[in-house]
Order: sequence, then C-alpha cells, then structure tokens
Amino acid sequence: MGKIGGFLEYERKGNEAVKPLERIKNYNEFHEEMNENARKEQGARCMNCGVPFCQAGMSIGGAVSGCPLHNLIPEWNDEIFNGCWGHALSRLLKTNNFPEFTGRVCPALCEAACTCGLNGDAVTVRENELALIEYAYKNNLIEPKPPAVRSGKKVAVIGSGPSGLAVADQLNKRGHEVTVYEREDRIGGLLMYGIPNMKLEKTVIDRRVDIMRAEGVEFVTGADVGRNVSAEEITDKFDAVVLCCGAKNPRDIKVENRDSKGVYFAVDYLTASTKAVLAGTESEKSAKGKKVVIVGGGDTGNDCVGTAIRQGAVSVIQLEMMPCPPEKRAANNPWPQWPRVKKTDYGQEEAIACFGSDPRIYQTTVKKLIPDENGNLKAIVIMKLEPKKDETTGRINMLPIEGTEETIEADMLLIAAGFLGSEAYVSEAFKTARDTRTNIASKQGSFATNMDKIFTAGDAHRGQSLVVWAIAEGRACAKEVDAYLEGYSNL
Repeated sequence: MGKIGGFLEYERKGNEAVKPLERIKNYNEFHEEMNENARKEQGARCMNCGVPFCQAGMSIGGAVSGCPLHNLIPEWNDEIFNGCWGHALSRLLKTNNFPEFTGRVCPALCEAACTCGLNGDAVTVRENELALIEYAYKNNLIEPKPPAVRSGKKVAVIGSGPSGLAVADQLNKRGHEVTVYEREDRIGGLLMYGIPNMKLEKTVIDRRVDIMRAEGVEFVTGADVGRNVSAEEITDKFDAVVLCCGAKNPRDIKVENRDSKGVYFAVDYLTASTKAVLAGTESEKSAKGKKVVIVGGGDTGNDCVGTAIRQGAVSVIQLEMMPCPPEKRAANNPWPQWPRVKKTDYGQEEAIACFGSDPRIYQTTVKKLIPDENGNLKAIVIMKLEPKKDETTGRINMLPIEGTEETIEADMLLIAAGFLGSEAYVSEAFKTARDTRTNIASKQGSFATNMDKIFTAGDAHRGQSLVVWAIAEGRACAKEVDAYLEGYSNL
C-alpha cells in the first residue's frame, strides 16, 4: 500500500485548473501538473483496502462501480509513493493500453468506489494515472516494441476509436498483421472529433498512434468501409474483421420547424470545431455572436457549452429534461454506488464566470422552433416537465406541463440528446445482425457476430458508453479474435 495512515496525514489535492476567464481564450488543456513529491503524497493516500472496490468494475445499484479495466490501482499507487515509477508503469500497462486517454477523459469510476470516499475524499486515482503515464513519456519509458515474431494472420479493424485502437494494439502485440480503417481524415474516432481539445489535445492521440505505427500497425484514413471500400474486399483479404465503428447515430428531437437553419447535432458541431482548431480557421458552425441553446445535460452537452463560449457565443443555455440531482448522496444511493449527485463541469464553470449564472435549466424541453422569414432559427418555445410514474412498467417518465410554455431567443440549437446506436450501413455491408437497440449483435457472452470471422466491440457493440469501457471491450474482443485465429490466446 501507500504510506501507512497516509490517508489520515495527507489531504486530497488535485491539479490546479487555469481560471475560467483565462482558459476560455484558447482550446488548450488547462490543468497544471503538480510536482513529483506532491504526487507521491497523493499516492500515499491509497489504503490498499482488503476489498479494493476501485478496481472491481462491477454493477452495484444499476450502475458500474469501480474500473471496468480492473486497473491494479493499489499496486501502482504504492509504487508512485515509493518513487518506483518504472514498476508502477508496468502494473498500469498490464491492464490499460491508453492511460493517457483515460487519465484525461474518464469520469473516474474508480474514485467513486474508493474506500477513502466513504467518510472523506477519494484518492486522486485518475490524476495519479495521468501523472504516471506522462512521466513515462517524458523519461522515454514508452518506446515502440514491435513483436519479435509474426503469425502470418491478418486482421482488419473498422474504426479507430478507443475500442478499435485497443483491439489493434493487443492483436499486434500477438504478432498478427493489423490494418485499421478510419473514414475520417485523422485517426482517433471519438477521441479525435468527439472530445474537444481542452479535454484531450490531439497531439496526445498522434503520439500514441505514431508508436503503434512504429510497432507495425497500419492505418488507412479516408476509408469509409461499406461505402468507398467494400465489405467483400475486406473479408476476402483478412482472416478476421472487427467492427469498432462506434454508435454515431444521434438521437433527434421531433418538434415543429426542426429544419430551421442553425440547428445541429452536437457530434457534428464538435467535429467541425475540432477540425477548425486543427486547421487554425473559424468553424463553419461557429457560435460566434450567437445565442446558443443546448439540448442535453450530459458530458457532450457540457463540451458544447465550453466550445460555444470559446467561439464567442453571447449567451448559452443548457436544457436538461431530468430534475436537478442532489448536492450530496441521497440515502438510497450509498457508497460504493456511483454517486448520483449534481456535477458542475468545466463548461458550466466557464458559463457561470462569463454570464453570471449556471447555464442549466432542469425539467425543461423544447416544444417548438421559430424561424425568421429566411428560415434561420430566431427563437425557441420551451416548456416544463414533471416526473410521473408509469403504474404498468414502474418507470418514471418526464411529461410536459401544459401552460408552462416560454419563448426564448436563440439563433443556434445544438442537440446533445445521446445516440441511438451504430449507423446501419456498416452492419448491412457485412450482413451482421443488429439488436433491438440497433447495436451490432453478438453471440451471448461473446464478441463474435452471426457472420463467420466478423467480430464487434466498443460502442458499436454495447451502445454509447465511456472510453474506459471501449478499451475494456477492445481488449476482451482481441483475446477472442486471437483464440479464433490461433486456437488459444495468452492475451
């Protein structure tokens, strides 16, 4: 464990964030790393519990508690405390291919389950993880390690998001020849164009991809399999195919005048923004000078808030259909369940600093869009919702309250209402079945689809989820593919 009694001696301290009004001037990551001695103290707070819930990754109370990758958290926290960074790195990489991604964007399921969090503040697990992997890069502990022997088997991975990269990394380590096909112009999938630079600078992705390329993984961009690359060409050329094409089919809203100009899906808006940042130009979907309304209170909605502010929006409102969560855990949401509490993220912090109030309006939805004479959005009619229990199913539904309509000015509407599942054309091209949620279906307890040598993993398989889950699925799928190719697997 870390220092005996360290959790009593040292307080939790996180990386300092640049002040909101300063960080909105650019799209850079905005947390400053603490020095090595301070990081050792944070590692010292780990208790090495008899039951380390932080690495359990199991469902408790309808939500996952602990790390889905089962990261060996007490082990590498101990090594950090003792200054044994190389040993700590070996334990971290044993379970996680890309800690530089999860250390930045994961919501830290591990910390929610940390025993220190039962009666105090959880260990800074995510920041310790990030500090460890960045230390490794700075000290040349991360270097290309191509496999010594090749198997002669070829695998195609469709999609270069976190699950696709994990599949490719694992199978390449086993000596298989892996080619990753990506329809966009850059590798990274969700990581590249679904997450803004201020949360994940794209040089971080490029750095890892360069290492994988040096280890023998081949990457092909602009390859939209099922459209400009045929599924038959892929299946004829490769011994196995893994579909990691994400769940990019956005959930729409059905309202009057939905076709008004200035209405975008969040994923399209964020993609355009990132492409503009990388090109050093202004986004074709810029919020500059606009009154922005965002439908959706999740992480993607928050990313839209932060992006719109950086683009120069004159106001930002975020509509959330559910009631406002409590500030602290409710009695029916005890540790180590995921805490269903109010979270004010970086985008909301910036909106408060810029406009003087929290941008979120709870229990509210859009009823109607009002365009001007040219079809451009100029206003939105919103209305309140109330929770009502369905006596048949027991589910709580949010129903409109008549007479609560209100008209607000808006010339940009961003829809961040989640995703419905994978886009149909890829599964249709490979003739793979889809489940009732439109995800690519697999056999029970397996990643194999109904088609021979075709597998699936990540959001395309499980639906919209977290980066950490995508990596976990990619690793598990790679093991199954390896066993399919070789008759056994030591992954």
